[in-house]
Amino acid sequence: MPSRRHFLHQAGLTTLALSLPFSDSIARALGQQEPKVLRVALMGLGSYASRVAEAMKDCSRAKLVGVISGTPSKIESWKEKYGLPAQNCYSYDNVDEIKNNKDIDAVYVITPNALHKEHTIALAKAGKHVICEKPMAINAQEGEEMIAACKAAGVQLLIGYRMHFEANTLDIIKKQRAGEFGKTLFFQGLSGFIIGDPSQWRLNRALSGGGAMMDIGVYSINGARYMLGEEPIWVTAQETKTDPIKFKEGIDETITFQMGFPSGATASCLSTYSLNYLDKFFLSGTKGFAEMQPSTGYGPIKAKTNSGPLEHTHVTHQTTQMDEMAAIILDGKQPLIPVDGEEGLKDMHIVDAIFKAVKTGQKVSIPK
Repeated sequence: MPSRRHFLHQAGLTTLALSLPFSDSIARALGQQEPKVLRVALMGLGSYASRVAEAMKDCSRAKLVGVISGTPSKIESWKEKYGLPAQNCYSYDNVDEIKNNKDIDAVYVITPNALHKEHTIALAKAGKHVICEKPMAINAQEGEEMIAACKAAGVQLLIGYRMHFEANTLDIIKKQRAGEFGKTLFFQGLSGFIIGDPSQWRLNRALSGGGAMMDIGVYSINGARYMLGEEPIWVTAQETKTDPIKFKEGIDETITFQMGFPSGATASCLSTYSLNYLDKFFLSGTKGFAEMQPSTGYGPIKAKTNSGPLEHTHVTHQTTQMDEMAAIILDGKQPLIPVDGEEGLKDMHIVDAIFKAVKTGQKVSIPK
């Protein structure tokens, strides 16, 4: 027969459970710990950082706790808008002090491409995990230095590949791996839009490292790799420039490029800053096909295969991304498609090869 003490103990647990939110009450009553939350600071407070911050409001595993910016007025407005403590807000000049802040686990670097290496290495030395927006750097050499710095510091380096967690994308990848399309032999990637303000940093080679290829073209490179499920071994590429004033030397306006894969599959892709309505992936195999249009925009993504349309509920990409990246950093979760520094480096080797192919007019081999 249960003792009076046992009865009172059980009654106490029941009362506790009723007084707490359901998930918390069950976990605490059973002595289980709540899932850890990744505490994130954003570095670089431009428009994309605002998109990430808004998306993180709906995250369950990631929380915005700080910011880093070179503009004092932005720091003040973000502190007020998101309720950030002053001690978690830094300028570029004092960012090294973040090493003493135990309330920040990771920093999402959303600064111009040419600053990614400098900022990533500084944050790694400060002992913070780094999420770096794509492209990870302006060339493969910089990417290798970033990876080495994070490994030396014992911190993780993730690249902001939000599409690696998008439901339609993952569905098609699983179907391809399961052989539902037969042997996949061809991929087409169209990535482009008409860019606006000519004074923006994306059209400044010193900050961007290039033009459309470094911004939108990376999507087709990365998409070809995960849709075909293999790594390219060569590229050819051609550049077209219609406005040399807007697109100065070193800023590519339009590049068409082709990639070859070990299986014999090929990819035909277009990267441009001069055409709208270009956001399409197409995968063709011996037994079927997959098509996504839009394929990499902020959503909703529309996808279909030879069996019909895919019906996945749209979830803000950055919300899913940040929750999944928290699980990778905190729990060691392994995603279906990697988002680590090595994944970013593979894209950078291809970008380097594309620029070389444009310059030489030759087929360029991609290092393994």
